[in-house]
Amino acid sequence: MFKKILIANRGEIALRIIRTCKEMGIKTVAVYSTADKDSLHVKFADEAVCIGPPSSAESYLNIPNIMAAAEITNADAIHPGYGFLAENPRFSNICREHKIKFIGPTPEMIHAMGDKITAKETMIKAGVPVVPGVDGLLEDASHAKRSAAEIGYPVMLKATAGGGGKGMRVVWSEKEIEKAFEEAKLEAGAAFKNDGIYMEKFVEEPRHIEIQIAGDQYGKVCHLSERDCSIQRRHQKLVEESPSPFMTDELRDRMGEAAIKAASAINYESVGTIEFLVDKHRNFYFMEMNTRIQVEHCVTEEVMFHDLIKEQIKIAAGDHISGKNYYPNMHAIECRINAEDPFNDFRPSPGRIITLHQPGGHGVRVDSHIYAGYVIPPYYDSMIAKLIAIARTRDEAIDTMERALSEFVIEGIKTTIPFHQQLMKDENFRSGNFNTKFMESFVLKKP
Repeated sequence: MFKKILIANRGEIALRIIRTCKEMGIKTVAVYSTADKDSLHVKFADEAVCIGPPSSAESYLNIPNIMAAAEITNADAIHPGYGFLAENPRFSNICREHKIKFIGPTPEMIHAMGDKITAKETMIKAGVPVVPGVDGLLEDASHAKRSAAEIGYPVMLKATAGGGGKGMRVVWSEKEIEKAFEEAKLEAGAAFKNDGIYMEKFVEEPRHIEIQIAGDQYGKVCHLSERDCSIQRRHQKLVEESPSPFMTDELRDRMGEAAIKAASAINYESVGTIEFLVDKHRNFYFMEMNTRIQVEHCVTEEVMFHDLIKEQIKIAAGDHISGKNYYPNMHAIECRINAEDPFNDFRPSPGRIITLHQPGGHGVRVDSHIYAGYVIPPYYDSMIAKLIAIARTRDEAIDTMERALSEFVIEGIKTTIPFHQQLMKDENFRSGNFNTKFMESFVLKKP
């Protein structure tokens, strides 16, 4: 087992990893930008090293500085969390070259699934259903127009190196295709330094359902059931839950088997997630693989009573997994609490937290790095907390979430708490009648 792990991340996920390391008797090193010097992950780690100014490019994405911090503190492993360098094959390879264990998959595995064209080809060979689309990248707007005519509208343009909704456009007719292609290409190039665009059939009324998987270094892979992430805005998830209200036992088994095939196709090592689009007829299609721990891992942990960060660390240290698939026996819902103003187009709301009261009680979990007096910097993702409600049934979990949201007090900034309170009362949400387009028709009422 590792003696000391450096956490190459910030905020709630860095704190989450530190907590598991403490329980495992592993020393921790926090890295931080000057903007995060007062963050809780810095306070709770055994050691902390400043790696640069506020800009992510000069701090949390600064590989030389992170590796220097690992070497001067004698860390024998690095946990990347999610985001930043978590799915960067170059970083994983540099760790390997310096004989520091990257807690995650190998660079070859990350590369195989990081490029969406390569990933799709791998899934087809493995027998995993994929969305119908064009082979390879689109050459230009004319190629896009011809391809869309062959596939049939609507189509989805996607950045091959993408994520987080960047470089994505839904195109409903031929007159929109050229403009959409150029916009997607520009956006992808700016976001990822790779402007490659490909095309798929747009799946109407889809659910976004993902399967959590784990694979060890010895070829065993298992799944830990699903999470429904269909409540999202501009391709950014807002609420996640497990199990999915749309799921059947038969569909869960088929999707679980497909996820295991997908991970086995690249001999996957570590925890990860296979993301699927599921249409209204319960046909499912591979969308992408996330080769890291995810924000919403908490809901899986709660319905399985299983620490996924601990599992990830143990796999990296060479432990065997059981190879047994897990099925939920509880229901968990997670609301992402963002420093955003939901009544002003979800505009970011950084600033100082004046008053904070976090909810508690039976069936409530809060993962957060904030405290009264903490200043939320404007440089990073706006998520400041994850509120998870756990109960025997979905209805009870929603009731618990409503109660917990009413107790969650954050003053000094705007947050998405009022949005979540209205969502929990929405009849369509409560009945499970939603898909990824839900937010397009959801009307947020001003207080």
